[in-house]
Amino acid sequence: MVTELTPAELRTRAGRIRLVLTDVDGVLTDAGVYYSERGEELRRFSLRDGMGVERLREAGIETAFLSREDSGIVRARAKKLRIQQVFLGIRDKLEHLSEILRASGLSSDALAFIGDDVNDLPLLRELSGTGLTGAPADAIEEVLEAVHHVSAAPGGHGAFRHFADAILRWREEGLAPGSPSP
Repeated sequence: MVTELTPAELRTRAGRIRLVLTDVDGVLTDAGVYYSERGEELRRFSLRDGMGVERLREAGIETAFLSREDSGIVRARAKKLRIQQVFLGIRDKLEHLSEILRASGLSSDALAFIGDDVNDLPLLRELSGTGLTGAPADAIEEVLEAVHHVSAAPGGHGAFRHFADAILRWREEGLAPGSPSP
């Protein structure tokens, strides 16, 4: 289990965040895949999560998609949200961390990650030591025990927005009186 962070540590870490990585299926979607009889695949995304991406961007924090799946639907959602960093078809997310750091020019203490399943655990555990980690309310138990923040919402129903709002709130709490917002 992740050691609970003090309010001061949450504020400090949130102030360093410049990139929020998010898993897609189970975080931005409800983990369901819908097929028509013609085999067309559909996924449901929350518009609230899209507003979370926008609010982060306004605060100088970018969002990146990091998913095991490689889907045209996910690429279309990334384009709609103007997300520049999209890492799809990634089987080992922790192993891919060095590429993310290289592509972003950031260090791991400037990253947050929200995930929901066993394939997210290694990266969640790695980033819990320096960055911030989160999970939707309906993530698997091991993930819920490994993160700093558990969203009040399930995946695909505003979980990302809840995590984004928490990061922004922690940052604002860390500002000295009279300081401009990040």
